[in-house]
Amino acid sequence: ASIASMDMGLLLRDDVFVDFFNTFLNLPVFGQTPIYISGMGRWYLWPELPSHLDPSPAALLAWLEKHRLPHFCKSSLCLHLVLCQKLLGFIRSGEAAELLNWQSADQWLLERCISGSHGMWHFRAFVRGTAGEELIDFWLITERLLGLDESDGSQRDLFLSLVHRLRATHLREGSSIITLCTTIVGSLPKAKHIQSISTRREILSKMQEQALFIIQSYWLPKFFMHCKMGMEEEESCQPLLQEYQERLSQASWQEPPGLSKPFPTMHIKRSQGVSGPYCSLKAKAEIWSLVKEGRDTQELKMATFQVKPQRKPVPSGSAEELCLDKGALGLIPQQSEHPANTAFGGKRGLTFPGRPQSSAEQDLENLCKEKIFSDLLPSASLDQLPSLKKPVKTLDFLPWALSAEACAGQPFRDFLQCQNWSMETHLLGLWHDLEEFLPVVLDSSRENSFFLRHLIGEKICKTYLEEDSIEKLPLETRTLVSLWNHLICGEFSPWIFRAQKEICKLLCCLYEKFLADDDRMFIQFMAPGSDVPMPKVPGHSAGRWEHFHLSQRMNQSLKLSQALHGTRSLEGISSKHWQLLAARDLQKGGSIQAEMKLLL
Repeated sequence: ASIASMDMGLLLRDDVFVDFFNTFLNLPVFGQTPIYISGMGRWYLWPELPSHLDPSPAALLAWLEKHRLPHFCKSSLCLHLVLCQKLLGFIRSGEAAELLNWQSADQWLLERCISGSHGMWHFRAFVRGTAGEELIDFWLITERLLGLDESDGSQRDLFLSLVHRLRATHLREGSSIITLCTTIVGSLPKAKHIQSISTRREILSKMQEQALFIIQSYWLPKFFMHCKMGMEEEESCQPLLQEYQERLSQASWQEPPGLSKPFPTMHIKRSQGVSGPYCSLKAKAEIWSLVKEGRDTQELKMATFQVKPQRKPVPSGSAEELCLDKGALGLIPQQSEHPANTAFGGKRGLTFPGRPQSSAEQDLENLCKEKIFSDLLPSASLDQLPSLKKPVKTLDFLPWALSAEACAGQPFRDFLQCQNWSMETHLLGLWHDLEEFLPVVLDSSRENSFFLRHLIGEKICKTYLEEDSIEKLPLETRTLVSLWNHLICGEFSPWIFRAQKEICKLLCCLYEKFLADDDRMFIQFMAPGSDVPMPKVPGHSAGRWEHFHLSQRMNQSLKLSQALHGTRSLEGISSKHWQLLAARDLQKGGSIQAEMKLLL
């Protein structure tokens, strides 16, 4: 709520906010996907506006404040931003210095490691499988729950869903939360019989504070030691460690006075040679053509592949300018490296355990193979990138967009609700609940996996698959019955993919209307009164470099967002992540640009 009420210009002066917000803005559900480089004060738009226009930064900020910030405040990225700010506040405090004997150099290095969406991903990957994971998950759920008004009918379903989730996981007997928050949990049995909303909220709030204190005082120091040891083994991190040692050698080291740069004047990079219509749908189709053709021609059904680095010259210009001036939308598969990869017998193929397969089940397995495939990795040479030949339909990239929508505060859902399309809103809810169920049921190593898969499976059955509801859903009866038979027991079913595909067919035209509406709103703010043609005549097309950079930026955005949202399993920490830490500069694109900097 405090973020939503702040002036956008002030928010953008915080590099940590900018990093999370850039990650959010580049999720491929949206039409316009801009990125802000705070060190330059420069905005890069994609798709670009026609070159004859001179867009105003003030108009862009007004559009962001009205059409992006409200959705950001409902996203899991925003919750992680709030947690990151609280951790940074503790790191910088005198309390931390006294309690943990940290010097200013220690605080500086830890701040570098944990800032931004990639920093929080790193921290969550570090605590995975420990009590720290449950503490963080509890803090995030409670933060969302305490921000809701249970007396508001529009928020009540989400409120009750979060309450049930807490009871089934973190507030059950034997959980880490019950064990670690012993001083407060004594009030809980009584709280079950108390009708006072304020009393229940007060108890949860105190438990959340206790959980945060344990995260700060116990898990942050452990993470700090982990980071120092990891960086010592990575050559690219040596400059960081050298600066750390220099700061450490001067106990009272302070930032040199007068070196803090003034905020640069905010401006928007002018388009060059862009004419014709403004159409984000066409732009997405071009990117997806690249993804789809790349998958078909390079057999991108395995999780990773290695390509020797090309030795052709890279276009001139700084890495940051090249990354951004060339643009960037996502080379994302329909379900980018879905967690199911590891659940189906390895990364190169999918096999469903159990009984012999019927022809229908074989069809479903083929559906899974279509849904689960890898994206092009940054190691891919541009010589490997296909040219754009075959046009694609919206249905081809809709699962990709819907997967991002869950991480983006559900703007498509809000659009459907505003148009009073209740059945379509209901179907979208089913798509997202199935998407949430998949990583839980397919990754048994997740915290509370057993309880969550039964909780989510039963919720889906009661909300969408009861007899009085099932007759109203415009999906195949065989699909719905098969879903019920498996989900009511908390079991995985390949029919999940069939159901999602059927839903996509029904929502496809409405998603096109959503993008068209997003385009209209953007043009109204950026070029009021201008005669900017909407899509009929093909306009400027980006080249392979542009598409590649767009793809990597969006790819990183979706991967980070899915991991923090919980619809993608957190991968292990490897040498690449230490390289990303060394390359990450919050003032030069931050988390979603670091991978491209490594490639260049």
